[in-house]
Amino acid sequence: MVHRIIEWSLKNRFIVLILAAGLFVWGLYSVQKNPIDAIPDLSENQVIVFTEWMGRGPQLIEDQVTYPLVTNLQGLPRIKYVRANSMFGMSFIYVIFEDNVDIYWARERVLERLSTVTQSLPQGVSPQLGPDGTGVGHILWYTLDAPQMDLGEQRALQDWYIKFALQNVAGVSEIASFGGFQKQYQITVNPNRLLYYKLSVSNIISAVRSNNNESGGSKFELSDIGYVIKTSGYLNSIQEIENIPVQTQNGIAVRVADVATVQMAGETRLGIFDKNGEGEVVGGIVVMRYGENAAAVIDNVKAKMLEVAKGFPQGVKFEIVYDRGELIKESIDSIKKTLIEEMIIVSIIVIIFLFHWRSAFSIIIQIPITVVTSFILLNAFGISSNIMSLSGIALAIGVIVDNGIIMSENAYKHLAERYALWQEQQKTIT
Repeated sequence: MVHRIIEWSLKNRFIVLILAAGLFVWGLYSVQKNPIDAIPDLSENQVIVFTEWMGRGPQLIEDQVTYPLVTNLQGLPRIKYVRANSMFGMSFIYVIFEDNVDIYWARERVLERLSTVTQSLPQGVSPQLGPDGTGVGHILWYTLDAPQMDLGEQRALQDWYIKFALQNVAGVSEIASFGGFQKQYQITVNPNRLLYYKLSVSNIISAVRSNNNESGGSKFELSDIGYVIKTSGYLNSIQEIENIPVQTQNGIAVRVADVATVQMAGETRLGIFDKNGEGEVVGGIVVMRYGENAAAVIDNVKAKMLEVAKGFPQGVKFEIVYDRGELIKESIDSIKKTLIEEMIIVSIIVIIFLFHWRSAFSIIIQIPITVVTSFILLNAFGISSNIMSLSGIALAIGVIVDNGIIMSENAYKHLAERYALWQEQQKTIT
């Protein structure tokens, strides 16, 4: 078979050159389309299920949330195992699937199972899926430099403006906010006053919930004009909450202010985010979607950040604290430099030792063609250009050259033998 391929190639040299040129062009195209990252993604094929039930201890979370979810999710098809972690107010479940399972197929199976498991959970508890990213999906961290704004205002700017804008960038799975204070209205109940008015905490909760609502009243037509009717009942200030009636006793309304204190404060935090020991900051983490090009996503996010910064209050700006793009650039540039240096050195050595330009050229030309062709296979198997894959290509150059030298020497040897035999035949004839 090999002899026939060699024979056909020698008889159809022009076709072989055309095929080699086409393969080289296809390889160059594959180089442009191949995703770039600093390190290979070796994380497990997992789906994260996150459940929040604030105010409850780890043991209660484990018994009433984590355990029911884990026992039901273990029956999913093509899973390897299920891990779980219960902490104060939160439950994390990691469903690990087989490596060849499509991540979005796995997420659909988990969602199907969660739709049936939710009924066995406590009232108000709703599990949700984590972002469709991997363990190495954190590609960019940024903070806000806003000396004229307090931490609550910075967190509001991050949650209600920056986060929504950056999430629209192609390839971004989630923008995770951190630091600062999440503003909220806090109602601190006085138990002695509750006893005096014979009320309970559930009465306060029900009163506030029912008075913080809007409803529609259909519409009516007047003079051929339709008017939409609605009631505006959302609470907008501390005073409005304090004036909510809870119950009527002896013809007098008992208000929230009579049994509790209302204030604007930040949500209870489990930690802080400190930058360089200089104080707390607010920022976000850009999580890349599964299988995306890290370098392209980072460039798109940075371009979007420049656009978003135009809408900031005066004196506010972004500060990037972690950028994998720099690591990617330095890693790829280092490997590229090594590849170019190795190709040049190998070419010089081949020319010096063979000292035959046609043989040396036939070997040297194999190096760029083989290198770019390898990217066709990288794209076919979903492998990115990273330190590991490019280092493997660099190491393979020596094998490519060795094979070329062996084939050239073998061909030269046979040609020399045939030439010697032909010379003997010519002498015999003469």
